Amino acid sequence: MRNKQFEIIDETTAYQGFFSLKIVTLRHTLYKGGWSAPLTREVFQRGNCVAVLLYDPQKDALVIIEQFRPGALQLEDERVWLMEIVAGAIEPGETPESVAYREAVEESGCEILEMIKINEFFTSPGGTSELLHLFCGRIDSTHIGGLHGLDEEDEDISVRVLSFDEVYALLEAGKIISAIPIIAIQWLALHRDELLKRWSN
Repeated sequence: MRNKQFEIIDETTAYQGFFSLKIVTLRHTLYKGGWSAPLTREVFQRGNCVAVLLYDPQKDALVIIEQFRPGALQLEDERVWLMEIVAGAIEPGETPESVAYREAVEESGCEILEMIKINEFFTSPGGTSELLHLFCGRIDSTHIGGLHGLDEEDEDISVRVLSFDEVYALLEAGKIISAIPIIAIQWLALHRDELLKRWSN
């Protein structure tokens, strides 16, 4: 289809709270030609976010955080506490890079020494607007661990440093079940040798 177009017919906010929900009516051009009938969809407005995989190349180790996640309540057991990587929302006036540096300190006590961008992607575009900026940050994991997070954001975060092999074994065993850390860890598995060379000095 050469000429992809869409038209928003109506857009209203159905709910505004910690997050918001919009109801959008639209139509779009079709691959077979012509236009679709008007479609009405609810779109969860999460805001755009950042995640950063904190990697210590000297120890070949990663910082893994664990915290309670309401979105996983259907599991009905301790798996509701998910193993993840540092992440946070982009506030007005912030860049994705500045959020990565800030969240690394707030959620894990880590100072990022150097950072590269992995990619950016929509986390679940069938129903949410969230665009995720994913980075890998070089850190020194010495003395990293314990409990972190901001009281004013009700954060209760456990921080651990694990070897790459330990983390990858957890992923392979199905113990890491959040999409963003899975993507980040698999990226590192593909680029680890290159990254070790780049950051070994």
